[in-house]
Amino acid sequence: MAPETLVAVHVLVGLMMLLGLAGAVIPVLPGPPLILLGALLYALATGWTPVGVGRLVILATLTVVASVAGHLGTVMGAKRAGGSRWAVIGALAGGVVGIAFAPLGLIVGPLAGAIAGELFRTGELRESIRTGVGAAVGVLAGAVLQFALALVMVALFVWWIWRA
Repeated sequence: MAPETLVAVHVLVGLMMLLGLAGAVIPVLPGPPLILLGALLYALATGWTPVGVGRLVILATLTVVASVAGHLGTVMGAKRAGGSRWAVIGALAGGVVGIAFAPLGLIVGPLAGAIAGELFRTGELRESIRTGVGAAVGVLAGAVLQFALALVMVALFVWWIWRA
C-alpha cells in the first residue's frame, strides 16, 4: 500500500474512533459500532494485519456488550428504584422520544417516561418520582459503562496497531 494511502486510512479510522467515543454518550451517533467499523476498515485496508478476524471478534463482542449496557442501565435503574414493568416501558419509550430532544431529552425522556408509567400503575406521585429518578440514574450509569467499553475498544485497537 502506498504511504499516502496508509496515512489516509489512519486519519479516516482515527476519525471514526473519535466519533465512536462521542457516540458512546450521544445516541444520535452509533458509538461502539462505529469503532468496530473503523477497525474493520483498517483490517481490510491493511490485509488483516495486525487486526485479524480474532481481534475483530473481540471488538464485536465488546460492541454488543456496550450497546446492551446502554439500554440495560435504564431498565435496571427503574427496577432498582422499585419500578414496575410499566415504569420500565415508560422509561424506554421516554428514552426513544428523548433522542429527538438531545442532549437534555436523553435524561428527561426516561425520567418522565418512568414517572408516567409508574403513575399510571400506582397513582402515587412520590413513588413514581423515585422510580423516574432511578431510571435517569440508570441512563447515566449505562452511558458511563458504554463510554468505558468504547474506550477499551479504542485502547485495544491502538495497542494492536502500535505493537505491529
